[in-house]
Order: sequence, then structure tokens, then C-alpha cells
Amino acid sequence: MRSLKMPPLLLAEEIRKVERTSQENLMERAGRSAATLVLERIPSGRILVLAGPGNNGGDAFVVARHLKSMGCRIDLVFASDPSRLPADAKSAHLAWIESGGTCLASIPQGKWDAVIDGLFGIGLKRDVEEPYAGFIAAVNAQSLPVFALDVPSGICSDTGRIRGIAVRASHTITFIAFKPGLLTSDGIDCCGTLHLEDLGLTSVAEEFAQGFLISPEVVAQSFPLRPRNSHKGCFGSVAVLGGEMPGAAILAARAALKLGAGKVYLCSAGSDCSQPEIMVRDAFAIASGDNAILVVGPGLGKSIQARDLVEVALRSASPLVIDADALNLIAGEPVLQELLCSRHAPSILTPHPLEAARLCACSTQEIQKDRVASARLISERFGCPVMLKGAGSVCAVPGGAFAINASGNPGLAAAGMGDVLSGMIGAYLAQGLDAERALLCAVHLHGEAADSLAEKGIGPVGLVASEIIEEARFLLNARLANPRRFRVPDGA
Repeated sequence: MRSLKMPPLLLAEEIRKVERTSQENLMERAGRSAATLVLERIPSGRILVLAGPGNNGGDAFVVARHLKSMGCRIDLVFASDPSRLPADAKSAHLAWIESGGTCLASIPQGKWDAVIDGLFGIGLKRDVEEPYAGFIAAVNAQSLPVFALDVPSGICSDTGRIRGIAVRASHTITFIAFKPGLLTSDGIDCCGTLHLEDLGLTSVAEEFAQGFLISPEVVAQSFPLRPRNSHKGCFGSVAVLGGEMPGAAILAARAALKLGAGKVYLCSAGSDCSQPEIMVRDAFAIASGDNAILVVGPGLGKSIQARDLVEVALRSASPLVIDADALNLIAGEPVLQELLCSRHAPSILTPHPLEAARLCACSTQEIQKDRVASARLISERFGCPVMLKGAGSVCAVPGGAFAINASGNPGLAAAGMGDVLSGMIGAYLAQGLDAERALLCAVHLHGEAADSLAEKGIGPVGLVASEIIEEARFLLNARLANPRRFRVPDGA
């Protein structure tokens, strides 16, 4: 993943390493930049600032001091012992007091124009307790713009889990690099609009990062322009191995066809898909060959025949995209797991949380507790790229590198979306992308298609999988025709 130009994502321990490399006062720089951003949106007025007992509280003191110097009226709540603050936060507290600022032990009565949340940042290790839980509840009960510093208080920066209660921010101003917990699980719904203040440390962050944010540029970096002197054999073949539910296999096959595969075969019960360009073939015959990318699992079922088809596919020399019931069959049989682990050809797994739990022999709750760690575990266990579906889908590859996708919306929570994604991955493999690039490009474009349709008023409510295929095709062609047209948002 390091060969692709993607913004870094840092876990808490990696953020600490970056901080130790700097000789500058990062807290002062972070607070000053956050104050500037707040003032761009709230030019003046009365602002409630909540400062916590750690370094996040130090950031809040700095923000409060700068906002005060710029004419804002500040009510700062600090319910801890200043002597127990970390060194930098203690200095920030002293500077606040010396500027004429005061600290309140609780939230006063009043009306504010905005709230600054500086209670807890990346150091939160346990559920939020009183009085801070009460502060968060009070903030959430008000209809005010809320600016969270680094991480919304109560959100685990590594996992996105809510630790008891969490601030629901309008904006989150995060420092140095994006954190995984802001982009997956509950963090997505709590952070509001994300702003990155890298403090001039992006190059250092890239050195320590194992995680990355999938950016639109990945597509432009991965697909070469097609030569005019081309034929269908130049763009590979995809065979979709389905079974009991033909609709799922048809969606995957259509996605493979319309996202660029040269030839597409459909191998499923009731394989009349009213798409004359898709060829119908016997599943076992084509799975035994080695001239097509195999997408195995959409609508497959769990019959004995389905199980045998998965085994044939695993024993083949063909690259595999493994989804749906193929994952469930593998999870339930050690022989199939061993075959998957011993494969030399590329394999890509695309489980949703329940399928991931079956692969790991644990509960869905355990998978969702730390989605990044779960995806990395499955990737290491089976030796292949993995995409853990869900809000902020996590892609992981052997060796520990991972990427999170920020495109997409709730419209993707509908039947058939995973089948379309599998077909897209298969199409990109057929066109010569390696497994890692094929996965990242498909995941991002799949989500981007949903976002593009929502902007046109098609979804998110009622969005259907077949609409994603058409929009993804449009976006891919637009991206390749004019790669400069799509850019990473400011700060990404």
C-alpha cells in the first residue's frame, strides 16, 4: 500500500511516535490552528470550552486563549486538578490563567454560540465517567455547533467505538494525521465534518503509518489508458460461480461486464440474465480451468454441490474473489481453510461482520469491537487481502498494512450491493490490476457511486444495487478520461 499515494492513518501509538520526533510545541500550534478554523465559522460570540484532564485539555486551553484574544467571550470548564496535568497541558493551563482566563468546575447556565470539546483525545482507555459523562450529555442535548479537538470525546481513536458516551460533533479538527476511529464504526456518526491540521508533520506521519485513507487518486494511479489497438482478450475474463439464488450471481456478472472485463461467464442456476453479452457456462468446467478470474459465492448456497464447487475453485490456479456463502462454507470446514491458506494464486476475501465472525470463530460483537484489528487478523490468518464491509470498510493485506474507505453512504445497506462489489473486483483483476489495487479501486468506486447517485437525488433511501453498476462505470470512465477532475478534499 505504501506504493500508492494515499493519506496516512495513524493509530494512537503511532501518533505518539510522531510527536516524539518534533522539537516544537505541537500543542500551541494545534490550538492556534484550531482557533483559526473555529473563527472562520463562528466569527464572534460566547463559546463554551470543555477542557479535560490530559493533553486534549491542554489543546482546549490553547484554543480558549487564542479565541479570547480575538474577542470571543469564553466560559471554560475544567473539573480536574491542574497539578496533575501532563507537562505541556500544565503550561497551557498556566498561560490561560495568565491571560486573565478562569476555570469553572461545572457547566454554567447560559447561551453559547458554539462549544469546543477538549475533554478526551487519543489517550482514552476506558469508558467516560462522571463528571465528564454529564458534560457530554449536556453538550449533546443542545443544538449548537460543536468543535471536537482531535477526536470527539468518548470515541476510541483506534477503533471508533463509543466508550460509554460520546460527543456528537459538528466538526472534528484532528491533528497530525487522520485516525482510524474517525472513519469507521461509531466514529463516523460522531465526528461531523472532518478537518485535518497536519502541523507540518505529514512526511513524518507517512514514515510511521501502516494505515491509509483510500483516495480517489488510487484509481488514476492504477488503470493505464487503454490502447486503441485492443481486443476483448486484452481485458481478461471473469466467471461468476453462483448457485441457488441467481439474482446475486447476475448482479456480480453485470458488474464485471460493465466495469471493463473483456469476457464474462455466468455459472448459476437459472442463468437467464437477459444480458446477451454474458455467456452461460457450466460452473465445474470453468472452475477447473485457469483462464478466468473466479468470483465465487454470490447466491451460491450451502449445498453439497456448492461446497464441492468451492473446493474446485480453491484448488484451481485462477485468482479468486471469495464472497457470501463461499466464505461461510470455508469458515465451517478446516479442509477448505487449509486449501485457501496454501493457494499460490491471488485470493481476495470480502466478508461482512457476521461472515468475518464465522471465519474467526467469534461473535460479531468481537469483530466490530476493533474492525481494523479484525481485518488484519483475517488477512494474516489466510494470507490474502481482506475487505471487512461496513461503515468505513477496512481493507487489510498480509504484513499489517490496512486502508479505510471513506466513500459511500447508508444507501449501500441494501441487498445485492456486495455482489456488485465482488463483480467489480473481478473485473479489475481481469484487467491486470494486482489484488491490492483491484480491491482498493473497487471499494472506493463502489462507495463513490453511491455518493454520486445521492447527490443526484437517487438515494440513499431506496438505492438499489443495479444503479451502482451504471454509476460506477460512468465514474471510472470520467476518472480515466480526466484524472485531474477528481481530487482529494482539502486536508486529506
